[in-house]
Amino acid sequence: MDGPIVIVGGGHAGVQLCAALVDAGQGTRIHLVCAEPELPYQRPPLSKSFLKQDGEVASLHRAAGWFEQSGITLHLGDAVTSIDRVRSRVRLTSGGDLPYDWLVLAPGAEPRRPAALAPGIANVAVLRTAADARSLREQLVAASSVTVLGGGFIGLEVAATARMLGKAVTVLEAAPRLLMRSVSATLSEHVLQVHRAAGIDVRLGEAARGFTVAGGRVTAVETDGRLEPVELLVLGMGAIPAQALAQQAGLVCGNGIEVDARMRTSDPRILAIGDVAAFPWVRREARIRLESVQNANDQARVAASSILGGELDYRPVPWFWSEQGALRLQMVGLLDPSAVTHRRPGAGPSSFSLLHYEGNRLVCVESVNAPVDHMAARRLIELGRHPQPADACDPGKALRSFT
Repeated sequence: MDGPIVIVGGGHAGVQLCAALVDAGQGTRIHLVCAEPELPYQRPPLSKSFLKQDGEVASLHRAAGWFEQSGITLHLGDAVTSIDRVRSRVRLTSGGDLPYDWLVLAPGAEPRRPAALAPGIANVAVLRTAADARSLREQLVAASSVTVLGGGFIGLEVAATARMLGKAVTVLEAAPRLLMRSVSATLSEHVLQVHRAAGIDVRLGEAARGFTVAGGRVTAVETDGRLEPVELLVLGMGAIPAQALAQQAGLVCGNGIEVDARMRTSDPRILAIGDVAAFPWVRREARIRLESVQNANDQARVAASSILGGELDYRPVPWFWSEQGALRLQMVGLLDPSAVTHRRPGAGPSSFSLLHYEGNRLVCVESVNAPVDHMAARRLIELGRHPQPADACDPGKALRSFT
């Protein structure tokens, strides 16, 4: 098949797939369909430097001229509303249809919202798009205090940024610790202490039970019978896969659009990549989703291979990062609850790494302000090399010496 390739979503995964296909000489086949009206841009800075710098614009993945020169047809501000799998066509918001030989779904994930909060409340902010970030940046200028609902990565990044801007910040986390689904208990405790030392009021085990709304604004959050006043409320409760379009088309979905190791959905002519894709994780005999730049890059390469007739399987070495004020967190591998943890001192008092072992196998490394450790750990895990804990944790033996 050498007909149209329709890619739904202008996030990192979608644009990286475009680049891989362009490198293979397939640019003129591509239709990139974006719900947003602006050129595809980098999302990670939105919760950090973008919020702090008035007038800063979103960093583009590629200049407009690149898409044109590559032969890619861009559809901006014209989302896909339905998929006709029988006729191999998608319907757009504008009313037009696009035929496809290959359809790739890369719509990402959507912010989780409390059911009790109706859309459109003036002082409730989420952070997914550049428009969201511009709106939040404007509201931060006027606000003296910020309440963040959720202690995940986005919530804590926004909280740290707001605190650096001089705002009074409260974080309400329903779980007993921060980043509970993402990092070890040891790292979670360190992150908690750093944010509290910076003046952020972090409250654990405090779930939002209800909201007081007056005049189109949230004035308070109810937590276990207590009303917490609100000036600006930021929702940082995690994300859910944007899979409604796939479900309507009858594709198999669970926590994400289910794909095989070559990114093929239950319809072999439709692929899914990025935050929305639930892929098989061999070591745990389960399906997982990863919300990271690494995941987007690597799945885009696998999808390009599938479209071009290759046999490349997705076997990731996951890595993530987060900047939260004075904290630079970098993680490689996936943590298993049964892992044994060893602490490796860093080059300075605010840096260290946590090495997690299953038996003699190094499965995950969490680094705090230790980028050299992180890069070495990625290399070790990619190569399947497993230094013994006594050696790997010796301050006199840098992790990079094992590569």
